[in-house]
Amino acid sequence: MAALVLETRSDIGAALRMRLAGFVRSLRDSGFKVGLAETNDAVRLLQSPLAHRPHELKGAMRALFCGRRSDWQRFDEIFDAYWFAKGIKGAIKASGSSPKKGTRTIRDLMDAAGQKQDGMVGDVERKPGSEEDEDSDEETEARREGASIAENLGQVDFRKINDPDAMERAHELAEKLAHSMRVRLTRRDRQKRKGPRLDLRRTIRHSIAHGGTPIDLVRKGPRERQLRLVILLDASGSMSNYTGVFTRFVHGMLDNFREAEAFLFHTRLVHVSSALAERDPARALDRMGLMAQGVGGGTKIGEALAEFNRWHAARVIHSRTCVMILSDGYDTGDPERLGQEMAALRRRCKRIVWLNPLIGWQGYEPTAGGMAAALPHVDLFAPAHNLDSLAALEPYLANL
Repeated sequence: MAALVLETRSDIGAALRMRLAGFVRSLRDSGFKVGLAETNDAVRLLQSPLAHRPHELKGAMRALFCGRRSDWQRFDEIFDAYWFAKGIKGAIKASGSSPKKGTRTIRDLMDAAGQKQDGMVGDVERKPGSEEDEDSDEETEARREGASIAENLGQVDFRKINDPDAMERAHELAEKLAHSMRVRLTRRDRQKRKGPRLDLRRTIRHSIAHGGTPIDLVRKGPRERQLRLVILLDASGSMSNYTGVFTRFVHGMLDNFREAEAFLFHTRLVHVSSALAERDPARALDRMGLMAQGVGGGTKIGEALAEFNRWHAARVIHSRTCVMILSDGYDTGDPERLGQEMAALRRRCKRIVWLNPLIGWQGYEPTAGGMAAALPHVDLFAPAHNLDSLAALEPYLANL
């Protein structure tokens, strides 16, 4: 086998060998189970006449590398991005930005998180006299504060942070907040494990260190399953001012919760838990961008929830699951379908928490069709426009 590898490597050339190694590494990062045997077979494919017919080569590599349904669904996007530089993924690989106008990566959304857009916020039109126009004076005041804004980030709306350094600080604080929340929630869980009944077997075992005297009594009670957190993050254009901070917050939650899953949605649903499992936030965002083509476009919440309920809910939800949706509720799909899918989701999980950054806006009312259809099935409808509002979520999670 070793001789075969050396021989074929020299045949396909060093440059192509490095490209193939990078492609295999991208597949592994995306959750594909790819080993040395598959890599050697891929070298043989590149050695064959298929190397001169890219689309036939893609079919051959799909059959080689895909062993699961989820692999087949994602392979074409990863292959086109890596070998043809198509779509958002190829742009991230090259420079961290998108070549298509209007198509942005997660990192672009983070960089633009504090910047106002003229005329439109994502796919929702601003009307004269709206709350956005009234905030212009407040934005001017926020800019005038300069460096002092970093000291009061807890109460500042994320969309009003225009200083890049202050925005980066907000990202870091959001992740630290998620870490500290998880530590405190774990301590409370441990205190609850003290039960009313005596665990005789463990008490005797612990008494051996004291010569058989049962000094420390071990008690037991009903075993509680740990809270599982499932997060659905809206990455549409109307959420561009908040997506960066929310992504770092979700990264901190997944990094600390033993049972947590994350999904990103816009016009479709993407499972991003494996990407956010990366310790390095920058690498995690790059992987999310590779997986989430179409970030910054419209929103079809109902269709995304339908896909979640059909393909993922049975696997990631149990009786102590809290589903957290971070979205402004603007939906370009059918509100009736959104209501039906929310009802189906509510029957599966323990609680549904909907965090909406627009609640922090003066005069906001949840009158949009999608938001109105979802509200009857929501247990907690809370703001998420600044760090203080995210921190206020902890007591609710602790009581679940």
